[in-house]
Amino acid sequence: MASAAEQMAANTSWAALGKATDLRNRILFTLGLLIVYRLGTFIPVPGIDGAALREFMEQAGQGIGGMVSMFTGGALGRMGIFALGIMPYISASIIVQLMTSMVPSLEQLKKEGEQGRKKINQYTRFGTVALATVQAYGLAVSLESGDLATDAGLYFRFSTMVTLVGGTMFLMWLGEQITSRGLGNGISLIIFVGIIAEVPAAIAQFFASGRSGALSPAVIILVMVMVIAVITFVVFMERALRKIHIQYPRRQVGMKVYDGGSSHLPVKVNPAGVIPAIFASSLLLLPVTISTFSANAASGPVMSWLLANFGPGQPLYLLFFASMIVFFAYFYTFNVSFKPDDVADNLKNQNGFVPGIRPGKKTAEYLEYVVNRVLVLGSAYLTAVCLLPEILRGQFAIPFYFGGTSVLIIVSVTMDTIQQAQSHLLAHQYEGLIEKSQLRGRGKGAAKKRAKRGPARR
Repeated sequence: MASAAEQMAANTSWAALGKATDLRNRILFTLGLLIVYRLGTFIPVPGIDGAALREFMEQAGQGIGGMVSMFTGGALGRMGIFALGIMPYISASIIVQLMTSMVPSLEQLKKEGEQGRKKINQYTRFGTVALATVQAYGLAVSLESGDLATDAGLYFRFSTMVTLVGGTMFLMWLGEQITSRGLGNGISLIIFVGIIAEVPAAIAQFFASGRSGALSPAVIILVMVMVIAVITFVVFMERALRKIHIQYPRRQVGMKVYDGGSSHLPVKVNPAGVIPAIFASSLLLLPVTISTFSANAASGPVMSWLLANFGPGQPLYLLFFASMIVFFAYFYTFNVSFKPDDVADNLKNQNGFVPGIRPGKKTAEYLEYVVNRVLVLGSAYLTAVCLLPEILRGQFAIPFYFGGTSVLIIVSVTMDTIQQAQSHLLAHQYEGLIEKSQLRGRGKGAAKKRAKRGPARR
């Protein structure tokens, strides 16, 4: 049964947006910064041969080039200043989170409150600069190897590295500003906008292939039905919960005895979100990304074998992709998003317990048992969503990149942003109700005071 807050949020009218000034300002602020991001994707890196780059990306657009370009909002295809996108920051933040769960000193720093959080954020920024510098240097060298630079040399490498690293750090700042002063998670919205911006061109190319006869009408209808079915399935699974019943004992405050309450601990079917898919994709794309811009990278026997067996749609690629998704789903859940020991300690400190389970270690074991069973379904769901488009794209030769990771990001970010907007509207509605109740209370209090007063003396 939905709670009173959930029922009120469901009944909240979007017409109240005009009255919620703070929410409207947050939306406008978010849209403004996202427009700045989109404009930056069209500013090119200095020293790039535009004609050679367009010709190269047309050849690489069917495979890895199209996928990477989609995640960067087309900035990689145009070699804009945001060509690296926000992925270095995401990789650095995930690495820091994993190290926080494994390194005792970092874990202790996380428990120190606001100061510890600022220190961890500082480590994340340093890691972002390091990762972006390495990736920018590799991209500059690859551009030279692919004859895409007008004046190759040390100056071109240095200017490319400074431009790309500066673009990534600016995107990180934009994301933090959106998170603190706008609506939604800034980093997720930047990735979301980058993917959405490339969707219309991909759809137009898809239907153009149908008109030219490259794709049959049956395949077009199948892909459309599959996209709708996948989106519906993702929405259903992202909202699915396993509720663990929590009981609180009776407590005595002074001379009064309060009955024990009951609640539930929600465990998402997919606690790790899209992190396993992003991590698995990053590992699989590493050898192919190296060879994409470099003409000599694929000449070695090891690289040739990797490209032949770990290309998109290959059996080893699909098997390794599925294995990495399952591994990261369990690893990230138990080390970052849901720690049974910490949850059991919090319940014990709040005098809460699972009926029939002893508090403490036994509760932690029970929670681990439940989450393990739930993750069987969650990891299978993630694997199916990520692999099904890959298989169909390889079987029917769809001429643009269509991946389950993109669908997961689009659906998850949309749901989170709408939920935050509803929370702001709900808070605005609560403020109005509180003001009305205070006014009514003042009126009733004044009437009672007048009733208690005796007759006025004359």
